[in-house]
Amino acid sequence: MRTDLATMTGYAIRPARAGDRDAVAAICLRTANKGQDASTCYSDPDYPGFVWALPYLALDGGIAFVLTRDEEVVGYAVGTADTRAFEQEQEKSWWPELRSRLAEAKAATDDDRYVLDYVRTPESLPEEIVQPYPAHLHINLLPEAQGEGRGTRLLATLLDALAAAGASGVHLGVNHMNEPVTAFYGKLGFTEIARLPSIIMARPL
Repeated sequence: MRTDLATMTGYAIRPARAGDRDAVAAICLRTANKGQDASTCYSDPDYPGFVWALPYLALDGGIAFVLTRDEEVVGYAVGTADTRAFEQEQEKSWWPELRSRLAEAKAATDDDRYVLDYVRTPESLPEEIVQPYPAHLHINLLPEAQGEGRGTRLLATLLDALAAAGASGVHLGVNHMNEPVTAFYGKLGFTEIARLPSIIMARPL
């Protein structure tokens, strides 16, 4: 994958570490509303990160990279090479603590309700998607970090790591209200394979 044309002056990509937790959670929140700021959508700013970002920094099988600008985290790409094994790891080491922590939580918004329901009963894609494309990923960059090929380079870094971990293919989900972003993934070899109603895109590795 061609990434050498990315403008990276002042930017760097490195593996995520435990100290990046708050920055990654904040970026997840600021991009969780169809790519826009979701700060008004959740009563707890950590809610979206609980589902779509933080497990990959904390659990065995998670693979995570961050994009930094002058050492400040401005984007992340996270995923796992084996979705089914990671789901089992989440059920053992992630969801139980959250279920206990959020047992009395009340949904103040529809987005709260979605996350709380997800924590109690995590969603799982059908085998016809996961079997040929066993890896999955999530990527988000703050608006000021987008463009000039930086997202492409960050994603390429994660894809290389997923392939090195043994994955033969990778899938991702796109909110159907954020369909324009599918063009970005299309340029990187992803094609649409399902609508559930999220748009599921995949590519071989």
